[in-house]
Amino acid sequence: MEKELLRLLQARRTEIRARWNELLHTEAASSPLAHPDTLVHLIDWSLAEILDAVEGPASRRQSAARSFEAVRALCSCGRNPLLAMFQAGEQAVTEGLVLCQVASPVASPGDRTQALEDVQAAVRTVAAREVESFCSVCQYRNTAVNGGCGALTALTATAM
Repeated sequence: MEKELLRLLQARRTEIRARWNELLHTEAASSPLAHPDTLVHLIDWSLAEILDAVEGPASRRQSAARSFEAVRALCSCGRNPLLAMFQAGEQAVTEGLVLCQVASPVASPGDRTQALEDVQAAVRTVAAREVESFCSVCQYRNTAVNGGCGALTALTATAM
């Protein structure tokens, strides 16, 4: 990603955080851990991790999931509260990137596409790592739930 676009994205942290919070609060919580007021405390750290991943070498993002479906597949029971959190985060960061691209129209279409791919890869890299970490201590690990949690299913339908 171009340094200027990354700088604009970092300057929009407050707006991205607010949008992420707003998106989290649009969904019903599937459990106390998935309650938006619980997850909101992870946004700042998660956003810092995502921006760090975008800024870092592309090799750190090469293993990123091609879609959020691949991240979701890491959780066999579908109850992981971080799934909904990072789905909302991907949407918030993507919206922030688009606003940055509008503010900096000098980027070529190829650069814009690459920036979008970099942001999505960064979000999915961080999301996969954190989802796997949370799932490693889940009491429902290795038990499938039909269709996952309702909040996640609803968020997926609105975000895709």
